[in-house]
Amino acid sequence: MKRVSTIIVKKRMIIVFLFGLFIFLIMGIRLGYVQFFEGEKLVRLATDSWSRDIQFEAERGNILDRDGEILVKNVSAPSLVVIPRQIKEPKKTAQLLADILDMSEEKAYENVTKQTSMQNFHPEGRKLKDEQVEKIRELDLDGVYLRKDSKRFYPNEKDLSHVLGFTGIDNQGLMGLELFYDDMLKGEKGSLSYFADAKGSKINRLADRYSAPTDGFHLKTTIDAKVQTILEREMDLAVEQYNPDGALAIAVNPKTGGILGMTTRPNFSPSHYKQVDANIFDRNLPIWSTFEPGSTFKIITLAAALEEGIVDLEKDTYDDTGSIKVGGAKLKCWKSGGHGKQTYAEVVQNSCNPGFVTLGQDLGKEKLFSYIRGFGFGKKTGIDLAGEGSGILFQEENVGPVELATTSFGQGVSVTPIQQVMAVSAAVNGGYLYEPHIAKSWQHPKSDKTVKKVEKHMKNHVISNDASKEVRETLESVVAKGTGRPAFVEGYRVGGKTGTAQKVGEDGQYMTDNYVVSFVGFAPSDDPEIVVYVAVDHPKDTVQFGGVVAAPIVGTIIEDSLQAMDVPRRKKGLEKKVQWPEEPKVTVPELIGLKTDDLVEDMTDLTIEVNGKGKYIIDQSPEAGTKVKAGSKIRIYLSPHRDRDSS
Repeated sequence: MKRVSTIIVKKRMIIVFLFGLFIFLIMGIRLGYVQFFEGEKLVRLATDSWSRDIQFEAERGNILDRDGEILVKNVSAPSLVVIPRQIKEPKKTAQLLADILDMSEEKAYENVTKQTSMQNFHPEGRKLKDEQVEKIRELDLDGVYLRKDSKRFYPNEKDLSHVLGFTGIDNQGLMGLELFYDDMLKGEKGSLSYFADAKGSKINRLADRYSAPTDGFHLKTTIDAKVQTILEREMDLAVEQYNPDGALAIAVNPKTGGILGMTTRPNFSPSHYKQVDANIFDRNLPIWSTFEPGSTFKIITLAAALEEGIVDLEKDTYDDTGSIKVGGAKLKCWKSGGHGKQTYAEVVQNSCNPGFVTLGQDLGKEKLFSYIRGFGFGKKTGIDLAGEGSGILFQEENVGPVELATTSFGQGVSVTPIQQVMAVSAAVNGGYLYEPHIAKSWQHPKSDKTVKKVEKHMKNHVISNDASKEVRETLESVVAKGTGRPAFVEGYRVGGKTGTAQKVGEDGQYMTDNYVVSFVGFAPSDDPEIVVYVAVDHPKDTVQFGGVVAAPIVGTIIEDSLQAMDVPRRKKGLEKKVQWPEEPKVTVPELIGLKTDDLVEDMTDLTIEVNGKGKYIIDQSPEAGTKVKAGSKIRIYLSPHRDRDSS
């Protein structure tokens, strides 16, 4: 019996030993697993439980014009953050901060005593002014920190406001380019991490960890700041002179689709957008508004007719009696009694509605609407801004003879200004419809090196180069001889077309004495560098015609913009047809090399300003061949010698 008992005891000891060994083996495996497979995770969790993070906002990228001039940048505006558990005298701290931040002591005390690891003062402690920052630093309070932050600064105030947009208090893009390209502009946040115990007290023996923010990329745009300034100036003058319900201007490079300038009235200051009604900053009229284009749309009908070869502008004629009957409707010309017999080139110059009706009829609805769609109407252009409209076209199955006729001269359809300007650009640039864009390239925030370029994107080749050339020449004659004469610019070949469209009320009926007047122009007409579209909504105390209100504005914009773009004037081009009460301009004669005794005959219509001494003219300003108003001052420079170099 004793032997049996000993064997049983030994067996039990072996079992216990094996069981213990098994337990230790399991524990070893588990410890090894934790050490080698979950160690980093557990350390990270422990570190996270000890650490407290103060976030640092990344710097948003700057927005620049095409030459690198700053349109939007950042300025330092630190924000306040407190660690409640580190504050030793919460009542005193609240009192001091409330005074600096212009807030109630009760709210400040609530913030500094909140049961949280970290507390922001919102909104009073966000984006602080320089004097507030200095006062807080001077106090040197326990548990009170200033974290790096910034706010957007728009150096040109209201200029380009609808395009640039604005950001919110957290530097997030809310509108315009700031919204559309927010992901590229905003960068990534950084942080300063410190370690604290369960009570929130800082553990000084553990080093702080700093993770630097990654700043956003700089956006270089296609905007030309000089052209934009000109647009803004002319829109301000138009508002002052005509007190319109609204106004807009767009300038585009027809060779690329790049936007050179864009502005809307009324406008706003992006830094103070909360002070204006949302209807103002939400409506970027050049891409948002839709209205009947009026006669500027005739360019599309003209281009289609030329491409299809259905008209010879110089040989074919049309006898305008003042109206045309279509499907039982009587469609009138703007000129009572009509223009009489005219070539189709004169039909375009005179903006004769009945003449364009015949072109539309000859094209037929299928072809005309095919070209209208081909030029981009009825759908969004794809410009890199949010809120673009698409316009409204007749459904082809609902187009009868009257709808076809009115569409031919721009009535009964609804388009956006950006559609209009891009379509005209295609009509005059060789037939290439480009997607409009504002982004040109992206630059690294540290090195300023280009990291990405935005290439031009051609959407359609609508008409041939030959047809486009004929469109340009015809529209140049509109400005030299027709309804667009107020847009004529001496020394620059300008083409363009007027537009006068009666507005439609909420009841669907045309409004009385309420028009959108517009003009689209381009120059130089043989090789366009710029296309400008201006529309003025219901100008007051004036004749509401595009040729009267919008054409001279476009002429001024084109002249000043081409000079700013260093496009030289040229003497070659169509002469302007002068009509009463206009006075013909005088051509400056060649005076260099003449004697002062020879001036009387040549200078009867001009005045002279003499510089220097002698009897020989060695230089003059302006140069010979320049067109100037009668009575203008001509400067001459004299020398005793005929040869300029010997002076």
